[in-house]
Amino acid sequence: MTPESIHITVKLFAAYQEAYGVPELQWVMPAGTTVVQVRDRLLTEHPELEGWRHLTQFGVNLETAPPETVLQAGDEVVMIPPVSGG
Repeated sequence: MTPESIHITVKLFAAYQEAYGVPELQWVMPAGTTVVQVRDRLLTEHPELEGWRHLTQFGVNLETAPPETVLQAGDEVVMIPPVSGG
């Protein structure tokens, strides 16, 4: 990892977890990466998730976060698709 990159954890739920088959990913991303860029990488790797593009909410380090949030080394990013239940 270089100073121009950061290590993050991406937590996956619902459709995201189903697509990847794991509950979390460990990624190295360029410094300056935003939350929405993480989502876009997920959609690029699994195009079947495209339907969730505008429905997914984001969290960073256990707090809700807007899409333009710039990530820091060690951040935990959560993709939160809508869920239903009773």
